[in-house]
Amino acid sequence: MSHQIIADLEKRHTAKQYDASKKISQADLEVIYEAMRLSPSSINSQPWKFIVIESDEAKQRFHDTFANKFQFNQKHAKDASHIILFAHKTHYKREDYAKVVDKGIEDGRTKPENREQAFGGFAFAEMNMDDNGNNAAWTKSQVYIALGNVMHTAARLGIDSTPMEGVDPELIGEIFQAQLEGYQCDVALAIGYHHKDEDYNATLPKSRLAIEDVVTVL
Repeated sequence: MSHQIIADLEKRHTAKQYDASKKISQADLEVIYEAMRLSPSSINSQPWKFIVIESDEAKQRFHDTFANKFQFNQKHAKDASHIILFAHKTHYKREDYAKVVDKGIEDGRTKPENREQAFGGFAFAEMNMDDNGNNAAWTKSQVYIALGNVMHTAARLGIDSTPMEGVDPELIGEIFQAQLEGYQCDVALAIGYHHKDEDYNATLPKSRLAIEDVVTVL
């Protein structure tokens, strides 16, 4: 199939080794940041926080979060141009949604007189909430929508990426406590440019199941 979107996805691969000498331009980073911000979420909840690791000091801190496990991902901490921590709010409350509702009024999406009516959408958050107010499974799902959006955006920009569920949420929570502000990070994304000689995955053919095995049209 000849289409730019398909070309992006055909070319994209999970980088296994980054070239530490290559950095993402500020212009491209700003596109990525805006793509994160514009990512869709259930009821427009936006229950996320994105921590961008750029400085050598922050990279060392992220490197330190691999002290106990998942050391196979540790090399990306310093070799990738940037790391993004995708964090979700584990107890998403009505007051959190109020920020979304009020921003909608500010942007002209919702009329001020319909403010209370706009809270009807919060029922979806409550449906996924346990007796302790924890709806982390639901908020974490929203984060993965943003993750996929950023990965495709990066591919469009010719930037490589590596999604990492192999991270330590507890150590990340401790080491980046001030930045996370109570949000939890279960997945991170390394972005940058793969090493042309040491990234074995870059030269392997892409392999996916046949379209008739995964797509059913009724």
